[in-house]
Amino acid sequence: MSVVTSARHGDIAVISINSPPVNALSHAVRAGIAEQLTKIKSDGGAKAIVLICDGRTFVAGADITEFGKPPQAPGLSDVIAMLETNAVPVVAAIHGTALGGGLELALGCHYRVASPDAKWGLPEVKLGLVPGAGGTQRLPRAIGPAEALKVIVTGAHQPAKLGHQLGLIAELVEGDLKAGAIAFAQKVAASGKAHPSLRDDTSKLTATRADRSAFDATLTEVLSKSRGLEAPVACAECVKLSIDTPLDEALKAERATFLRLVAGDQSKAQRHLFFAEREAARVPGVGPDVKPRKVDRVAVLGAGTMGGGIAMCFASAGIQVTLIEQSDDNLKRGLGIIRKNYEASAKRQGRDIAGVDKIMALITPKVGLEHVADADMIVEAVFEEMALKKTVFTALDKYAKPGCVIASNTSYLDIDAMAAVTKRPGDVLGMHFFSPANVMKLLEIVRAKATAPDALATAMAIGRRIGKVPVVVGVCHGFVGNRMLAQRSKQTELLLLEGALPHEIDAVVTGFGFPMGPLAMGDLAGLDVGFRSRKDRGVRAEIADTICEAGRFGQKTLKGYYRYEEGRRTPIRDPEVEAIIVNASKKLGVTRRQISEQEILGRMIYPMINEGARILEEGVAARASDIDIVWINGYGFPMGKGGPMHYADAVGLAKIRDDLAHFAKLTNDPTLEPAPLLVKLAAEGKGFASYKPGKA
Repeated sequence: MSVVTSARHGDIAVISINSPPVNALSHAVRAGIAEQLTKIKSDGGAKAIVLICDGRTFVAGADITEFGKPPQAPGLSDVIAMLETNAVPVVAAIHGTALGGGLELALGCHYRVASPDAKWGLPEVKLGLVPGAGGTQRLPRAIGPAEALKVIVTGAHQPAKLGHQLGLIAELVEGDLKAGAIAFAQKVAASGKAHPSLRDDTSKLTATRADRSAFDATLTEVLSKSRGLEAPVACAECVKLSIDTPLDEALKAERATFLRLVAGDQSKAQRHLFFAEREAARVPGVGPDVKPRKVDRVAVLGAGTMGGGIAMCFASAGIQVTLIEQSDDNLKRGLGIIRKNYEASAKRQGRDIAGVDKIMALITPKVGLEHVADADMIVEAVFEEMALKKTVFTALDKYAKPGCVIASNTSYLDIDAMAAVTKRPGDVLGMHFFSPANVMKLLEIVRAKATAPDALATAMAIGRRIGKVPVVVGVCHGFVGNRMLAQRSKQTELLLLEGALPHEIDAVVTGFGFPMGPLAMGDLAGLDVGFRSRKDRGVRAEIADTICEAGRFGQKTLKGYYRYEEGRRTPIRDPEVEAIIVNASKKLGVTRRQISEQEILGRMIYPMINEGARILEEGVAARASDIDIVWINGYGFPMGKGGPMHYADAVGLAKIRDDLAHFAKLTNDPTLEPAPLLVKLAAEGKGFASYKPGKA
């Protein structure tokens, strides 16, 4: 059966695309559209054509599985040219999403109509690419260069109503989209007017040609967040071409840019992440027959920084929240911070502050654990101490209703031990939110030994519902992210002892692409947290602990590894800290030496990869790509490098194995010896992507 068909409705021809799940622009779809356009022209009699999609969406993008493969004619640009030069007007009827190549296809049509709830956009930048079939040239002609720049460089999905306001969409169709699109096509066919082609329409470029100041201001704003990525800059350069460069010349430049980027490491990394995120949703042992439990109300225990942020996650998604504390004062303080955060967000986004009241009404403050009784899910965010967690879980077992999913927001602790104090271990799991919880995308979902498949499915479903990227991990100290981070923290302390200074380490890490270095990040998060944890475990880190013992807890005290000026977050080198570091080296009998940037980088990144190998071999993560998703969404690993395990494969496991062995010998640290899985894969000439443990 053909994925593209056509039918006549009077003198209107309707071309329908039916290629589930998202009508991607595969070769079959492209060829089918071209075939139907030719057939309609040959048959004659049609006064207009409607291009529409069956299923849940309009064309949602290119078929990215074809990237890097030999092109098959017709290409998307060929199909768009057929639409653009068609003798009778073509109307694109959009529902669901028109994204990437789908929007480029619609831009090749003479008119666009859409359902009011449809979305549109050019998200290629998120794959490390520029639009490759005229999007950077036709969208500026449709909505103006400055507006197009925002859409293309951010890659964000846009509402149909905005498209209508900007002139991209000619009409919003309430009700039956096909009937509305046919009626619109009949109207434009009968108008007798020349039908607009974006190829020839430069009216939206005129103002920018006369004065580029608004465009240049937008350019500066949108590129300020590109963080070393090539694609946003390339997108901006292509949009700039739309202003003055002849269309055919600009289209050739856009295509050349696309081909250059698609062969580059950054795009390969970002495309890896695209598939990795979808793969993370496939949880071993949780098949499509396992249905999540219904969640209408959530109870959150603790109104502190984490608990308040977690409550915001649920309330922002329209879910009723019971926020529970030990006292009215704690509740009042927590609610005040939540309101302040919502109001700041509303102000920043230009939204009405009155809307904050509507969201706050979803949060019901209560004192006492007994108020979890009507919750379908409970997330505890009490202090990170096992005895306290067990006390709380014992009480929750008494008060929670049957079937309630009970989750711990723990960063390190053993979920099995918490489940063991209940009579319902199948309902217990971890939901590790990252700070600030209302902002960070990652949600580590920790599957304990007894966690029921439907409880796990519930946590995954609710994670997606609140806008998180959920990844299932197994039980171990620190799970995936923090367990690997501990290796970087250890090396940071050792590098300081051996001869490096905070600003040198941070410069190498930010140069690699992280938004912050480990020392500046520690100051931001608060050094007292790790200090308290080390004391509880009876562990000492000479430099880190000495700094804390001097009352230096980071930005909150205006001094940590760096010093800070009141009201500013910029780290400033501090001779006092550097003296502490040098004295610590002397105290421990370490002879300081000059440490190269290359060694610093290797010891910051490779030990984490090594730990990732151990995590894979133990089955704590189901896939190497799951580890990448954790580090991209929770720890700021540079997106253009695809996560630590993808980066390792790109570098080559043999080099990482050899460098780790060198570092182990140099530092006399056996924990740096390459992990067995790393050694095995390197010897076989394979990468982590080839390893399929499938446990988690």
